Amino acid sequence: MAGTNSSEIRIAGVGRLYVAAADTPVPSTFSDDTVTDWTGWTNLGFTSGDGVTFSKKDKLEPVDVWQAVSPVHFVYSDRDLTLKFSLMQFNKDNLKFFMGGGDVKAVGSSTDVFQYDITDRPYAETRALGLEFTDVKAGGAEAVTYRFCIGRGQVTASDDIKLARKAPAQLGITFTAMAPKDGAALASFVMKDSAYKTAAA
Repeated sequence: MAGTNSSEIRIAGVGRLYVAAADTPVPSTFSDDTVTDWTGWTNLGFTSGDGVTFSKKDKLEPVDVWQAVSPVHFVYSDRDLTLKFSLMQFNKDNLKFFMGGGDVKAVGSSTDVFQYDITDRPYAETRALGLEFTDVKAGGAEAVTYRFCIGRGQVTASDDIKLARKAPAQLGITFTAMAPKDGAALASFVMKDSAYKTAAA
């Protein structure tokens, strides 16, 4: 409902990121076991304290006519939907995701030495990316949980990895949505939030 209502302010206090095979649907079951809800997805672990930056940019082209100074119409020419974040954990899943595919292999018969090869030619790896955050309210108020999923997308930018003595190394990623299959959504929100009951009435 329109109007001032402080209970509808959302703070992403606790969040998680997941990856899965392309076109994996965002889970709509909210139980006490988050791991079970996200079955089939891989948890990417800790992210930096900056959290996730959600960006939606639409490009519109004006239609100009001789008879008017202002545009008489706008045509959508581009939609750019991205999530930007930094992974804090170095492991097989995160390194492959950051680098864009490939595999981590054991070196010879060793059980504790591994190798990841960066190819001279990059290959596109289409994945699904899921985001979940919970706003835990004070004073016993109901906690709300939001989930956001890009069904098809890929890593389109990777930040520099800074190796330093006083700061942890991070895997900075920009993940961009790609055109979905026919009839599918570019991305989806699923919310456990009673604020939408009023909006839907």
